[in-house]
Amino acid sequence: MSEKKFDLTKVKVEDGYQNYILTEEAKASSKFGKLVFEFPQERNEVVAEGDPEDFVVKPQAYFRGASQIPGSEFNQSYQIFVKPFFLDRVQHRHAKDEFLIFLGASFPNVFDFDAKIEFTLGKGDEAETYVIDKPTIIRIPAGVYHCPLNFKEVNKPVLFLATLFTPMFGGIYDLPDGTTTEMYYNGPVPCKYNKDKKCDSCGKCLQEKWEK
Repeated sequence: MSEKKFDLTKVKVEDGYQNYILTEEAKASSKFGKLVFEFPQERNEVVAEGDPEDFVVKPQAYFRGASQIPGSEFNQSYQIFVKPFFLDRVQHRHAKDEFLIFLGASFPNVFDFDAKIEFTLGKGDEAETYVIDKPTIIRIPAGVYHCPLNFKEVNKPVLFLATLFTPMFGGIYDLPDGTTTEMYYNGPVPCKYNKDKKCDSCGKCLQEKWEK
C-alpha cells in the first residue's frame, strides 16, 4: 500500500471554494502548510511484561503535539479499548491541565457504554478513586496527583482520549529518595530531523514556530 501524499495538482471545487491538497514540498513553502498534518498509524511499543498486546484496536492514532504541528500547546491520544487493561499504575502530576475522556466506541452511539474503569485523583489521605461506568470527562488541574488508571471491565469498546496541554506528553514523578524527575515520551515516531532515528524526546522541535 503506497503512502498517501498531499497533491497540489488536485483542486476540488465545492460550493464555489477551491480546496487545495498540498504535496509535502508545497507544504514546506506554503504559509499554512505546517498546520496540516496527517495522522500516522501507530502500534503499541511497550507493554508491561506479561500483559497482552491486544487490549486496544490497532493501529492507533495519536497527536504528538509540537513535534508534528509546530507551536502546538497540547497533545492527544485516541485509543479504543476492547479488553481490560491496567493502563497506568504510577501516580504522577503535570505542569499543565490534562483531560481524560471516556466514550462508548460502538459507533455511532457514543453513549452505548458498558465498562467499569477505576481512576484515582489525589495522593495519600486525599486520594479519591472514582468508578467510571458511563461516558465521562475528567479535568486534572496542573499539579494534581492522579492514577492509577485501570480498565477493569470492558464489555463493549471504549474510546479513550487523553489531552494534555503541553507541547509533548510528559509527567512529573516522585522518586523514593524524595526528589522528583520530569519524564517525556513522544511515542514510537521517527525524529523530525533524522527519519532513521527514533524520537528520543530531546525537545529540539518544540522550539519551532509554525510561521517560519
